Amino acid sequence: MDKIKTIIGKEWAEVFKNRMVLFTVLFLPLIMVALPLITTAVTNNLTEEIAAEEAESIPDDFFGEMCVGLSEIDCTNVYMLNLYTLMLMILPVAIPVTIAAYSIVGEKTSRSLEPLLATPITTTELLVAKATAAVIPAILATWIGYAIYLIGIRFMVNDVVFARVVAAEWLIAIFIVSPLLTLLSVSLALIISSRVTDPRVAEQLSALVILPLMMLVIGQSVGFILIDQRVILIIGVVVALLDAFLIYLSVRLFQREVILTRWK
Repeated sequence: MDKIKTIIGKEWAEVFKNRMVLFTVLFLPLIMVALPLITTAVTNNLTEEIAAEEAESIPDDFFGEMCVGLSEIDCTNVYMLNLYTLMLMILPVAIPVTIAAYSIVGEKTSRSLEPLLATPITTTELLVAKATAAVIPAILATWIGYAIYLIGIRFMVNDVVFARVVAAEWLIAIFIVSPLLTLLSVSLALIISSRVTDPRVAEQLSALVILPLMMLVIGQSVGFILIDQRVILIIGVVVALLDAFLIYLSVRLFQREVILTRWK
């Protein structure tokens, strides 16, 4: 455990010197939280008549069961806020990519990997430490951002709309599925980082894991798919299975001697 703690501290000391990492961890959550708050504030300044006219122009089947029992303006608010909550799930995927992708190949380019691999630490301990160093900032940033988002929204919408925003499926998404997504992102980034020789290539390839989430956001925004508790649970199960596979694969593919000789 002491070895893992030491490497985590070393990782944070190294990666947070990188401005791109700092921007991703600090400013990306602020942007993702500010966007729904500003949009909701602007929307609420519209008159109820205008909001109702806009909502009536959208087919009833567009919202499915999302707006059952809601007024037009409440339905619009719930739809938009659900979309923004889904967008917040990009944070636990985007934030750790930069950290984890730099984790191995970045150390190789800075000539600090060889001394680390020469220590008696096992491969499992090494990967656990590097994964933890990327996972913790991502999860904390996501949860803190979500808390700020909820506090801001609470003062902007009525009780009915807020109850839909904190519905069970979204709490499951943020507090259970999001950490699983973080682990997925980190595992994939570590695998890629151990196989390439350029930190920029590692970051670009690792960022591809964001694409499925972007497709969900686009699908929700155009009404192609409406995220409910069943969809969230399916996503959670699929991601958990992928996590188990990628964790196993990352250990199998991380060959200390080969990594050193390939980059000599």
